[in-house]
Amino acid sequence: MQEIDAPFLNVSDPHFSIRSQEVRRARDQSWYARTPYGYAVLRYGEMSRLITNRKLRQGSYAWPALNGAGGSFADWWSRMLLSQEGQDHTRLRKLAAPAFSQDLIVSLQPKFQALANELIDAFIADGRCEFMSAFAEPYAARVVLTLLDLPHDQWREFTDIAVEMGLALGVTYRQDLERINAATDRMFGYARQVIAERRKRPLTDDFLSSLIRALDEGEGKVSELELYDLVVLAIFGGIDTTRNQLGLAMETFILNPDQWRLLAQDPGLAPGAVEEVMRVRPTVTWVTREAVEEFEFEGLVIPKGCTVHLFSQSAGTDPREFPEGVFDITAQRRRHFGFGGGVHHCLGHFIARADMSEALALLSRRLANPRFDGTPEFLPDSGNTGPITLPIAFDPA
Repeated sequence: MQEIDAPFLNVSDPHFSIRSQEVRRARDQSWYARTPYGYAVLRYGEMSRLITNRKLRQGSYAWPALNGAGGSFADWWSRMLLSQEGQDHTRLRKLAAPAFSQDLIVSLQPKFQALANELIDAFIADGRCEFMSAFAEPYAARVVLTLLDLPHDQWREFTDIAVEMGLALGVTYRQDLERINAATDRMFGYARQVIAERRKRPLTDDFLSSLIRALDEGEGKVSELELYDLVVLAIFGGIDTTRNQLGLAMETFILNPDQWRLLAQDPGLAPGAVEEVMRVRPTVTWVTREAVEEFEFEGLVIPKGCTVHLFSQSAGTDPREFPEGVFDITAQRRRHFGFGGGVHHCLGHFIARADMSEALALLSRRLANPRFDGTPEFLPDSGNTGPITLPIAFDPA
């Protein structure tokens, strides 16, 4: 297929939906589409090969510039771990890795269970709740604060800031610029406060201690600004994505009640439920790469500097790889791309998988027959998406 014949998707349109019939038609027609930002990869096979292709670098660093956006969020975004390549990326990733080790996450699972039960206890007798504010938001925020060994009394402030910052990852970035930058300034204020308070206590082996020690001992491994950048990333990334993904999971199960009942009967299916939700309804609907040199792929010449969007939601539901329209938490699937891939594979995937597994297992056992109790409100259905509000009713189990 010639490039000019490929379908065009206007992903800059605030009403664009990555789950639309338009995208499905484009995927049927071609493995890629043209967009205002470069190319979009629509199919599973091509995405699985390109996401680890060394001729592509992480491309999200350019997102603020593509939107004509500046300010404190854009400055932080250009510096932080996800936007780095090569030695700087490796150095920062090694510094952050101990906070997200599998052994540490396993040790925290009883705390995740206790937190989930505490939140459910607060609303279960009512038989209804606004799921995002009653569960998804406080759970996501307090999991991150648990990981950072911080008190939970400020979870609301952290959540509100993370949600405002998260607007930058959607197609309305430009129109929300003032709110996004104000939230970023507030988050950095909290990061400085958190570090100052942590320094008052003896340093241990936790995430914050390891970063502070690297700075204070003058090993040259991290600068003070990089220290703040990593703390902001841990708080923002952990809260915003987990909050959204839990909301999308609840929506998906409401639309698939037989799978909710199956999970309630066998909580051991919870890890598979997380993977299946993230395959069909990921909060991160695409990941971005940029060509570091010109190369040809499947007949398409991709110039140096070209942006390539890898549509994880479209690839995860590609009928060439997965049964069309099937949501099955018992199925063994090939990997999804909800956590990205390659050297930029999500560093926090262990904690995300663990905390969401515990949450879904307990929710399914305690909330029977969940259903919509009003009209949910959602972020735009592209970029990073999720419910803004999700009113539900249920039968206490």
